[in-house]
Amino acid sequence: MTDYKNILSDTVRDIKPSGIRRFFDIAQNVKGVISLGVGEPDFHTPWDIRAAAITALEKGKTVYTANAGLSELREEIASYTERKTGVKYSPDNETVVTVGGSEAIDITIRALVNPGDEVLIHEPCFVCYAPLVRLAGGVPVTITTYARDKFKLLPEQLLKNITPKTKLLILAYPNNPTGAIMTSEDLNGIAGVLKDTGIAVLSDEIYAELTYGKKHVSIASADGMKERVVMVNGFSKAFAMTGWRLGYVHAPAPIAEQILKIHQYAVMCSPTVSQYAAIAALRNCDCEVRAMVSEYNRRRRFVVSRFNEMGLRCFEPEGAFYVFPSVESTGMTSEQFCEKLIMEQKVAAVPGTAFGDCGEGFIRVSYAYSMKHLQDALERIEYVIKDTE
Repeated sequence: MTDYKNILSDTVRDIKPSGIRRFFDIAQNVKGVISLGVGEPDFHTPWDIRAAAITALEKGKTVYTANAGLSELREEIASYTERKTGVKYSPDNETVVTVGGSEAIDITIRALVNPGDEVLIHEPCFVCYAPLVRLAGGVPVTITTYARDKFKLLPEQLLKNITPKTKLLILAYPNNPTGAIMTSEDLNGIAGVLKDTGIAVLSDEIYAELTYGKKHVSIASADGMKERVVMVNGFSKAFAMTGWRLGYVHAPAPIAEQILKIHQYAVMCSPTVSQYAAIAALRNCDCEVRAMVSEYNRRRRFVVSRFNEMGLRCFEPEGAFYVFPSVESTGMTSEQFCEKLIMEQKVAAVPGTAFGDCGEGFIRVSYAYSMKHLQDALERIEYVIKDTE
């Protein structure tokens, strides 16, 4: 009998499956579930984007592109980034088109991290960072952020966790799962801690377009930071293009060169049709993005208000499309609450512990759903809360 324990990689085998996945699996086996768990826009991809893809297919534009992506797309990405963040990148040697933001994060970590290097990760955070650090041989070092601080990474927290082994800080704002953002003042504080170190920053800015009341600021725009920041972004969230699998990296040329090398060997190039579609997204779809953000904002205000009315204290998010209400008042753990919710009221949410141990006492709810969907789900959540009183 084959001993798979000896065949499999110890590193991969020891990584826990995503905590989000477990509740998706439960939801699939319960009929009539209303899901609030998926971080995916409920809007159709704007027509101009789809039309550009159709045209590309009709013209047979289905062959490999340059490894770094279509030059026309890289030029549009660089122009878009400068317009949105004020940071200028070369489309030729500081821009790489990737297979979604996920690949961008993965290959950035692999390009920067040596075995034994420490990588600072603020939590709660998206589930992929620590596993990808481990796969690269690095050591994840988590820093807890708190609702009382609006889930922001504070300079004193960062300073306290820096050691001689620290190689990289992963900074993810607007944040999944909390919806927190960092202002220019906040980021200048982080930059001040890093300026005399050799620590690089991976800035995951996939939700940059989804902010409410305050414009997104990139840490790459802080004084002296561009030379050490790798900016990751993509088309999934802002342009409702999750299945198109297209992202990008901006980085100083010496770093981008190594990132591109991994990309060449791993995937050759990003999906060609998606690249042509993305050109149309950047050129033509600002109005559609603004309309989607306006609708998310309406939903955000409604969901936050309803949770607070129920007695579940809810931090008011200023970015992304998630809320992170506290369920401590129910006397249940995050997992217990989510299990009761799905089994008794057929509503799927994600326990806060899926985003780090410090997520205990919270649940993540996505409001990337219609108002009717949200209204029905929140009524059912209220039944669960009344049942615990």
